[in-house]
Amino acid sequence: MNSNKDNNKNNDNNNHTKPIAIALQYDGKNAPRVTATGSDTVAIMIQHLAQLHDIPCQFEPVLAELLSSIDEGEEIPEDLYRAVAEVIAFAYWLSGKVCSLNDKPD
Repeated sequence: MNSNKDNNKNNDNNNHTKPIAIALQYDGKNAPRVTATGSDTVAIMIQHLAQLHDIPCQFEPVLAELLSSIDEGEEIPEDLYRAVAEVIAFAYWLSGKVCSLNDKPD
């Protein structure tokens, strides 16, 4: 998940942005967890690693900004479940996986 964020929030004319990347892990049983966060060079490294391992990425700046405040290893809060579920569904769709409503985690 990627985001762009102003380097200087006090300057409305500033078009410079820095990337933010968030990596999530979801096992189908527990709430998704934030496994990595980073900005600038670290964000670019996270994105590059995702590409190398064929992990889908989605550009969701507002969600990425919210998730960037969660500590690595922590589950996402309930108020972000729906937004993160949409990202996970998109990733499943990109990878050709289908999840049926009848599928239940072990």
